[in-house]
Amino acid sequence: MFTHVTAAVPTIGVLALQGDVREHARALEQAGARTLNVRRAEELDRIDGLVLPGGESTTMWRLARAFELLEPLRKRIEGGLPAYGSCAGMIMLADRIRDGVAGQETVGGIDMTVRRNAFGRQVDSFESDVPLTGMGDTPYHAVFIRAPWVESVGDAVEVLGRAESGPNAGRIVAVRQGRLMATSFHPELTGDFRVHHYFADLVRRAMRKED
Repeated sequence: MFTHVTAAVPTIGVLALQGDVREHARALEQAGARTLNVRRAEELDRIDGLVLPGGESTTMWRLARAFELLEPLRKRIEGGLPAYGSCAGMIMLADRIRDGVAGQETVGGIDMTVRRNAFGRQVDSFESDVPLTGMGDTPYHAVFIRAPWVESVGDAVEVLGRAESGPNAGRIVAVRQGRLMATSFHPELTGDFRVHHYFADLVRRAMRKED
């Protein structure tokens, strides 16, 4: 069980190139964090953690290149910056992707293979209850929109959640590797802030050098 930490007030950035930026900022504030929209490389030096939001992974990648953010993001995450990616953000944190567009790059950091749009198109969006390790006994009511899934993970990756029902039961939809975590679904679109609390606590532990 992940022990809740409350003392430090982290500043958590939200990559504000595209996607659910405002919704993530609101959820992070509910989790006791200050927030900062990140669009420039120098803003990465002002944050204790970073959220890569849902949106469209190819657009996010192209905009990160256009804003000269891709390499600074990689360096900060390699250097230990805690990061959380939801949906498209999960793809951005994956070391390997399947069904990406030609030449598509990621920031990387999590030793996993992610399949883009694995659960289907926009019309295939759905909601499902997903038990999440370390986030209480009540399953999380997750919203999946053009969602990826994780096809495989390395030994250092902890699986936090799997789809439990339907034809894709057993698919990995939430992971953590050290200071990095990702979900296939969009917790920012619900009123349940457990995922954001979990990440904010992970950031606080990194600030205290407890991980």
